[in-house]
Amino acid sequence: MVGLWQIYCLFFKMGIFTFGGGYAMLPILQSEVVRKRHYVTEDELLDYYSIGQCTPGIIAVNAASFIGYKLRGLGGLLSATLGVISPSLVIIVLIAMVLRQYMDNQYLQWMFGGIRISVTALIINTVWDMWRKSVVRVRDYIVFAAAFGLMWCCGLSAALIVLLAAGAAFIPDIRRLKK
Repeated sequence: MVGLWQIYCLFFKMGIFTFGGGYAMLPILQSEVVRKRHYVTEDELLDYYSIGQCTPGIIAVNAASFIGYKLRGLGGLLSATLGVISPSLVIIVLIAMVLRQYMDNQYLQWMFGGIRISVTALIINTVWDMWRKSVVRVRDYIVFAAAFGLMWCCGLSAALIVLLAAGAAFIPDIRRLKK
């Protein structure tokens, strides 16, 4: 059984090295809790990410909370949640104290530009991994295209699109209808 302190430390470490938000955290979660420690499966992690996307709050915190709960119940949930947010709280306080004085510094601006580019690469990698594992059947392609179209062309809210996509799960698979 995994100890609460171990859960806290694991998620603290992930929180330190996760730049760019929840989507940038997915490769780290895959590496640490799926491949290295086998705490959850790839499918469970994708489910936690999906549910975390649909619930209020930060997706990385939501996913950490679900994993912590799976490992040790309420204590695990609290340990993982506190672990993943602690580095951000400390770093934000420190940055807020210093950043205001140096925001116009050209080197700092270049640094932020580089960070944005690397985070974009992390997000694209995550999207690619999620795409390969989630969009596999004809129905999945149809739901994806419809969700993307509703978001891109109609400006429909993400929450409504997620609800519609969840409802689309009840549409029978076309291949099964042909049999």
